[in-house]
Amino acid sequence: MSMFEDPRFRWRETYFVQFDPIHRPTLDAFKESVESLGERFQVENLSADDEGRLESCTLLAPDDCAAIDISYLEGEEVLEQGFEMASELEDGAESAEGFQRVNLLRVFTGRFDVLHFEQVDQGEGDSDEPEMLDPSSLFLVLEKLATLTEGIPVDPQSGCFCE
Repeated sequence: MSMFEDPRFRWRETYFVQFDPIHRPTLDAFKESVESLGERFQVENLSADDEGRLESCTLLAPDDCAAIDISYLEGEEVLEQGFEMASELEDGAESAEGFQRVNLLRVFTGRFDVLHFEQVDQGEGDSDEPEMLDPSSLFLVLEKLATLTEGIPVDPQSGCFCE
């Protein structure tokens, strides 16, 4: 089930992790990576392809009032969108590493879409203060996915690399 279908959550933003599909992680490697972050996340709706590689999942981060849907895409559409993003990011690349990232976006055909959701129904609590969305869980997941895939995390809305 996508978090779009859960009335307790509202979509906030989408990030991408672009990579070469040969580095697509197995479901087990992904779970192990998330578990290394401690008890911060609840992993749900895990899905793998026939070879055991991560297809999609949902991560709940209750302390951050957040949820994250991750889904895998591959092929020509990813390549085309990567080329468009590279063209937008090219002007901002000021270092050799920046230019290398831009060029990799033009050839990577694998991508994880990382959709960030805010919990809007906090339920009954002891405090009168509403809890706020903490984006740190999103950035931890982006970092883990980038490491697992040897990929590049991108914020397509702002047109910049995630550091």
